Amino acid sequence: MSNPKVHPAVLLSPVEDGYVAYDPVADRLHQLNPVAALLTELCDGSRSVAEVAELASPFLPEGETEAVAKWVAQATEAGLLTDAAGDGAAGELSAAELFKLTKRLREQGKAQTAHICIKRVVELEPQNSEAWFDLGEITHYLGRREEARAAYQKYFDANPHDGEVEHLLIALNDGPPPERASDRAIQHIYKNFAASYENLMLQDLKYAGPQRMMEAVQSVIGDRSDMTILDLGCGSGLAGVMFRPRAATLAGVDLSPEMVELARARNLYDRLEVGEVTQWLKDGDSRFDLIVSTDVIIYFGDLTAIIAAAARRLNPGGYFAFSTELGKKAPFHLTDTGRYSHHPDHVRACAAAAGLTVCRINEGFLRMEYGEEVTGLFAVLQKPA
Repeated sequence: MSNPKVHPAVLLSPVEDGYVAYDPVADRLHQLNPVAALLTELCDGSRSVAEVAELASPFLPEGETEAVAKWVAQATEAGLLTDAAGDGAAGELSAAELFKLTKRLREQGKAQTAHICIKRVVELEPQNSEAWFDLGEITHYLGRREEARAAYQKYFDANPHDGEVEHLLIALNDGPPPERASDRAIQHIYKNFAASYENLMLQDLKYAGPQRMMEAVQSVIGDRSDMTILDLGCGSGLAGVMFRPRAATLAGVDLSPEMVELARARNLYDRLEVGEVTQWLKDGDSRFDLIVSTDVIIYFGDLTAIIAAAARRLNPGGYFAFSTELGKKAPFHLTDTGRYSHHPDHVRACAAAAGLTVCRINEGFLRMEYGEEVTGLFAVLQKPA
């Protein structure tokens, strides 16, 4: 070979210990250590193999320059390199093909290779806002915070109506956190989420919130089964399934119309309404023996207002039970996922301010997130009899 170069179809991405090279035509991933990454950079089509070896010699063990020619031959056979004098572009995929490949790789759980492909898509089509969104999601998943922030910003510049990404950018930009996620952020999340919600939560994320919440409540109320219950932020009704056997009547309220329709299809609830949960609590007068709220408080920062509003709607001796994500930072923290985590001391302080007694604050598995277990905080508060 005269002057080797990286095959035009191959996509490169730097990683902590070298490069990852992906050949989308052959669906082959090459892991390149720092030396191989250096040789790949030097093989730009302007140098002979001997010149590449000479430039790389300071970084190679003494007497190993001859190994460069062997590596070039192996890399060429593997499809990583081609001859600059030849036509190596025939196999290069278009942006549209790479975009479809990105989707397939994500479905297969191949985030690293999907990342390489989607980066090439935005290079080829910098105005493709959907591709910028996918790049944001993938880099977010891979923990590349700054890259995710930049990609989401590119998407949001073209789609300023997207409340979910607007909220994520607040977290990723380390801006002052809002009191809670906006209505449009929540509605946007669950409008897109509703169709696949239960499959994703139960199968992919192993969501255990309703079960853990029931365990916490049962440890306080025992076998009681005659309660007027409100499912606050009822979603698709996963908590309703758990608590219906304890209910004389079961009501549900949620901000997402799509999620309320899923709950309605279960035929569990005596009453279902669409509304923002804090305002709904403030506006009504009906009282409950138990208000339960799973995976809703995660969208609130300071819990003072919602706990006080819930306390007002409890019968004497009634309970407010809810889950959130366990936070190590007091009082609460807006995480990079756009959800809030809460320190147990904040829950205790808000309960005291609302005149409620803390019966239980348990820690336990809530769900998976980016391959890691999320620890939940499961609180049961009681109004004085």
